[in-house]
Amino acid sequence: MKNSIITLLTDFGTRDHYVASMKGVILKINPRCTLIDITHKINPHDIQEGAFILANAYSSFPKGTIHLAVVDPEVGSARRPILLVTPNYFFIGPDNGLFTFAVARERVKRVVVLTNKKYFLPQISTTFHGKDLFAPVAAHLSLGVKPKAFGHEIKSWSKLHFPKVRMKKNELMGEIIHIDAFGNLITNIDAQQLLHFEKDHSIVIKIGKRVIQGLKKGYWEGKKGERMALFGSGGFLEISVREGNAKKILKVEKGNRIIVND
Repeated sequence: MKNSIITLLTDFGTRDHYVASMKGVILKINPRCTLIDITHKINPHDIQEGAFILANAYSSFPKGTIHLAVVDPEVGSARRPILLVTPNYFFIGPDNGLFTFAVARERVKRVVVLTNKKYFLPQISTTFHGKDLFAPVAAHLSLGVKPKAFGHEIKSWSKLHFPKVRMKKNELMGEIIHIDAFGNLITNIDAQQLLHFEKDHSIVIKIGKRVIQGLKKGYWEGKKGERMALFGSGGFLEISVREGNAKKILKVEKGNRIIVND
């Protein structure tokens, strides 16, 4: 595994030294690994956003990729550092639900609590486990160290509760779960849930006091500035504005309700 791929996802931003320090630790241990940034612009301490973005990115990578993710508001506390092993990938980070949505699509073979200090840096700070603990573990794993060498197995780990879509007779009630950099509003309503509501694009979508009629196949079907609904690449219903920012125009936030009627 010396030529392994290690991805990084954090809420550290790019202004400070944190991400570079993590990469430096990894490359000291395994100079031959490939480091890929998923993003370092997760909103600070937003575990759900980190979980959502990781879930939409991880499977694009080759089998055997190590996904190192750190959104860790309780760093230094009793929360456990873990390694999750699936048939296709490895996930390293805090046990706070960050891997919930990604591993829901995988079969978890093993979860290891990282306790073997042999694979940590000599000095472990209480504020930067990304560098002192998670980065060296990822690097050693990329060199072929077996998962069981890092600690002991556990049978349960922390999971986030994904907001559920509520159904009534002729109505779906969902919510905005993510807002991307373009201001697109991504909801928790997926294509399967919406299938029996869609009848020749006759559905009506309500967001706040605004109403959107029907679904578009893609952005090209809308006029500039037009509000539209469509399914994004992740398979969820999205509200967008052609060449505009739906968040700003519709004045909504994550967690706001979306109602679909037929």
